[in-house]
Amino acid sequence: MGVGLVGIAKQLGLRLLAPRKKITVMLMGNHSAGKSSFINWYIEEHIQKTGVATETQGFTFVTSGKKRESLLGNATLHVYPQFQGLEQVKGVTDYLTTEISTSKQKMFFLVTFIDTPGLVDGDMSYEFDVDKALIWLGEQADLILVFFDPMGQALCKRTLNVVEKINEMHGEKLRFYLSKADEAGHESDRQRVMMQIVQELCKRPGLNKCGFDMPTIYIPDPNKLAPCLNRIQEVCTTIEKTINRSVQNTLNQLGKDCELVINTAECKLQESSEQASRNRRAWIKYMFFSALVYLPPLSLLTCFIISETSRENLADIIGDDSANILLIWAWCVSTIWNWLTGGSYLLAAIMMIGFMLVSMLLAKCCNCTKLTLSRKERKQLRAKCNYVQHVVVERKERLYEMYLQQCISEQEIC
Repeated sequence: MGVGLVGIAKQLGLRLLAPRKKITVMLMGNHSAGKSSFINWYIEEHIQKTGVATETQGFTFVTSGKKRESLLGNATLHVYPQFQGLEQVKGVTDYLTTEISTSKQKMFFLVTFIDTPGLVDGDMSYEFDVDKALIWLGEQADLILVFFDPMGQALCKRTLNVVEKINEMHGEKLRFYLSKADEAGHESDRQRVMMQIVQELCKRPGLNKCGFDMPTIYIPDPNKLAPCLNRIQEVCTTIEKTINRSVQNTLNQLGKDCELVINTAECKLQESSEQASRNRRAWIKYMFFSALVYLPPLSLLTCFIISETSRENLADIIGDDSANILLIWAWCVSTIWNWLTGGSYLLAAIMMIGFMLVSMLLAKCCNCTKLTLSRKERKQLRAKCNYVQHVVVERKERLYEMYLQQCISEQEIC
């Protein structure tokens, strides 16, 4: 066919979104919460600056590619057209960066990380509405990791306010972690910090969930003893589960899109067929009333011709049967004309002209045909419908079977 499902849908007047090849994971939290450090650890490459200071001033998209490269400003929006709506936040475009890495570690080739500005309270000012930008990106992201730093900034009100707003619409995307747990002192100190964070979160409407969980994580260092349980691998598992869920959603959406395209194509073919039938009926009515327009003058002309021609000559020209029919018709017309003109020729003329005008008006009203698909267009539409039904749908079924077999085999290996 040479045209994909999105192209076929566009020709049918439908707007389908092409499936994304990667999921989007947004990391947010107060400054120095370990967001950039986690990305560096996940991809096993020092691509993001880290430190106690607020290193990340804008939004950095970290993704995999063929070569190491950095993109600035509007170039980021060209790489990610799904985030072009971010331009509505005034000033944010100048603070967008894309870091492309060649890392093949873990499942990075299927993930795009969004490293967000570190949030702080007080007089700290941003060059754009950071809260609005975070909420907008949270709507687009597939997973949102919220890192709480136990070293004094865990209860940042700005972070909690943004989390509360995102939770109102997309609470299922949020995951909470106590980062840098190895720097929180003794176990009692960590527990106290966690209790403070949980209590503050539970004060917020919608966040006081049953079974609230906040795993402790930190970047593992083989040269140091583990001071506490490190559940950082659970973050990787959460990302993998999000990828699997995205694959299932994509395959399910592909099935729905195929069904929508097929139904739309069949509806268009049916509508075109029904409209063609209506056009034929309208054309017959139009021809009938158009003929009535010329019926009175033609009838009078016929009567005049017959009156000047003998029956024998008329029979020789058109035959006996046709001559008899014409003579009967001429007699009927003459009788009606004589009856009408018995009072006034003017009245007869007015009635004849009125009859012609009414017939003309009815003919015009019946001439209301609409365009239909041509034979070539119908053939092309049926071909596209068959392509979607027998190629795309079957390919989707094969992909779904492959995905299920892979999941089953992975469980059997475990």
